[in-house]
Amino acid sequence: EEQFVESGGGLVQPGESLKLSCTVSGIRFDSWAIGWVRQVPGKGREGVACFASSDGSKRYGSSMGGRVTVSTDSTKKTVSLRLDNMQPDDSGEYFCVLNYPYCGASLVQYHKWGQGTQVRVSS
Repeated sequence: EEQFVESGGGLVQPGESLKLSCTVSGIRFDSWAIGWVRQVPGKGREGVACFASSDGSKRYGSSMGGRVTVSTDSTKKTVSLRLDNMQPDDSGEYFCVLNYPYCGASLVQYHKWGQGTQVRVSS
């Protein structure tokens, strides 16, 4: 069974950057996609970004307007996000997610979900 280890959430000040990392163990197939979905108060789930191992592609959602950079270590099944210029509206729960074999539809539909990590942006 897949196991998620998410890290990097916490409190940041407006304008600062934040790094989130997710390592997934127990992946069952050669082609997989690991992404991040966030749940912001007052809004539905929003796809932040996703990496697909089948072709090495990275996809970005529109929710953070280009303030996201994905980095990966495919051998370790680790996908990290650098979130820049964080704003209070970015506060919420950020979930690491997994799909076989491609990124989820609209970057929000995934087979497996991690427990989530809380992000709070406040001065």
